[in-house]
Amino acid sequence: MLKRTNREAVDLYDVTVIGGGPTGLFALFYCGIRGAKAKVIDVLPELGGQLFALYPEKYIYDMPGFPAVIAQDLVNACVEQAMQWPHAVCLEERVKDLQQLEDGTFKLLADKGEHWTKTIVICSGIGAFKPRKLPAATAERFENRGLHYYARNFDQFKDKRVVVVGGGDSAVDYALAIEPRAREVTLVHRSAFRAHPHSVEQLKKSTVVVRQPDYEVTTVHGDGQVEAVTYANGKTKEEVTMPCDAVLCALGFISDLGELARWGIKTEGHGITIDPITMETSIKGVYAAGDIISHAGKLKLITCGTSEAAMAVNQAMVHINPKNKVQPVHSTNLTLPISAKFGASP
Repeated sequence: MLKRTNREAVDLYDVTVIGGGPTGLFALFYCGIRGAKAKVIDVLPELGGQLFALYPEKYIYDMPGFPAVIAQDLVNACVEQAMQWPHAVCLEERVKDLQQLEDGTFKLLADKGEHWTKTIVICSGIGAFKPRKLPAATAERFENRGLHYYARNFDQFKDKRVVVVGGGDSAVDYALAIEPRAREVTLVHRSAFRAHPHSVEQLKKSTVVVRQPDYEVTTVHGDGQVEAVTYANGKTKEEVTMPCDAVLCALGFISDLGELARWGIKTEGHGITIDPITMETSIKGVYAAGDIISHAGKLKLITCGTSEAAMAVNQAMVHINPKNKVQPVHSTNLTLPISAKFGASP
């Protein structure tokens, strides 16, 4: 193990959160509640994780207290909640290695520098990710020329004929969000929907043309830009070529734990193995929360990730000082910096 010099001790944090999505931001919020000196490190240019990077205009339907909330609005609220305290924020920075020091603290090696911390909470979503590509042989030549794997701005589909490919929550939500803007929307999917039943019911009541199940986009046509697609029924062999101006693929993502898998942290499948009671990984003092973790009862929901983040931070505080309690006071008895904004007395 490595020794930490006195100079390094000046920059020692209580908790370093890796990942600045909603789960990581709620971990920062709880660091503030616990009076922890905290830092967040994220590879993106802004806080918000996948909600910022992939679909800021998409509605989120499964957050408590919100019948529906636009992803970017949720991110803004999470940032405001977390940054009531002066946490350190390091953006566009990737953590490449983790080293445990002689005193039990950690040194994180990132592409922009080094970070020292007593504990770590990993909230990096599904890790490094890339979209599953449309298997049509002609698809690649139209990427960014009418064929998209992300939809950061739905106005780009205004008055266009759009084909959405996929059957999960993102595909169904994309189709519903684009429908009021587009000239027409067709959704193509090869099997049963994997989206929330309520969203599927909304889809059935909308003007979206649904080609499902057993349908796949087999060819993308155009002269430099998307002009049409051919989709086929795998059972009947029926083929249809229809004109369109844009193709939006929502086929999921291929995750890669990347550096995390090389830190000596035990993983299972595409997730980090944790103790579901403490959120601690196989390395003492390193915790994880959100979609990055794997255990038998795991649900990949933002609400579950925030709960796991709170558990991880509270356990980290006990790790830092065993005299600390996991939950020192009930949350309703806390005085937060923002309380004055709502007219509450300290």
